[in-house]
Amino acid sequence: MKDMFTAAKGAVSEVSGLTTEQKNDALYAMADYLIKNTDKILAANSLDIEKARGVISDVMIDRLLLTADRIKGMAEGIRQVALLPDPVGEVLEEAIREDGLKIQKVSAPMGVIAIIYESRPNVTSDAAALAIKSGNVCILRGGKEAFSSASAIVDALKEGLKSVNITENAVNLVTDTSRESAKALMTANGFVDLLIPRGGAGLINTCVKEATVPCIATGTGICHIYVEKTADTHKALKIIENAKTSRPSVCNAEEVLLVDKAIAKDFLPRLKDVLVDKRIALGLTPVELRLCENAQKIISGTPATDADFDTEFLDFILAVKCVEDVKEAVNHISAHSTGHSEAIISNDRFSKDYFAKRIDSAAVYINASTRFTDGGEFGLGCEMGISTQKLHARGPMGLKELNTYKYLITGDGHIR
Repeated sequence: MKDMFTAAKGAVSEVSGLTTEQKNDALYAMADYLIKNTDKILAANSLDIEKARGVISDVMIDRLLLTADRIKGMAEGIRQVALLPDPVGEVLEEAIREDGLKIQKVSAPMGVIAIIYESRPNVTSDAAALAIKSGNVCILRGGKEAFSSASAIVDALKEGLKSVNITENAVNLVTDTSRESAKALMTANGFVDLLIPRGGAGLINTCVKEATVPCIATGTGICHIYVEKTADTHKALKIIENAKTSRPSVCNAEEVLLVDKAIAKDFLPRLKDVLVDKRIALGLTPVELRLCENAQKIISGTPATDADFDTEFLDFILAVKCVEDVKEAVNHISAHSTGHSEAIISNDRFSKDYFAKRIDSAAVYINASTRFTDGGEFGLGCEMGISTQKLHARGPMGLKELNTYKYLITGDGHIR
């Protein structure tokens, strides 16, 4: 680990000084070599899948699984990053003092960014691409479930870097997936400039509590959708179906549904029909509805416990609660949210404004699915993670969020 830290730190000067053209050439080469190594990556992924079966859920295996199309998508994600504006060197603010001294606030790379993540192989290429374009060196530490896949992906990315004469030490993969290697990254003062954990609540909380290097809290998403009494219920059902079932294992999936009592008797049976009955008829996994006492009086389902409204299920499970109005909905979300993404479905101006102003999450939606909280959907190419904190970065973290700034002062023999 110490040798890797030293090599990564030693690469900072070269990577931070790359021109936009050099960085883009590197990204296109990395994408090309991903495609060239598709068979090797799929073979490695098969090993991971084989080891994971029976150990992790089918939903989590879907996060781990790679296909040729998914690898093409990863490569395209890298190419999209190449098309984005280079954030390095952007003049954020400028002032010229009375004596002619020019002071500029200029965007600059962080240096070495470490990413600890779990069983999503695509994070490997996304993180490497964002790091390179933002002028940073990255150290990647994936979970044991995805190690073979991540190793094959990094080998391909390094081939791409070598092909354009850029140091392989710009992208580094930790080969030890034990807790000790994670702790080493959390305490690598002097080597790691920023730590980003991507994964479940346990990983994120451990990093936030134990890291002595700067750390950004990301990801945990107890995302709410509130259906207000004036909502277009047809649109509401489509939004809920998308937010819950399109990919339940991701952090922007809906976990809690709040419904106004005024429409619950009509709306909840239709909800059950869409999420449970029709999915069973189609041979799809039905959503388990965990219902508050009022909802249980209207439809059948599993009685909800208090813990269900504080759980990121990452599965085909949805907690459902009936509320009096927008004020109770906001109060509930404020008490239980992780600050990720919340949505209101409504046609009432007061309710929409009340919700938008009082919900303190990174992304607040009006009449849209929470599944849009994503770097690609926000036009950022891809993302390093979803920040749920408020300092430095919030929401999807793209290129600009991977830069800090420094002051550049230009004088002409000025002295103080």
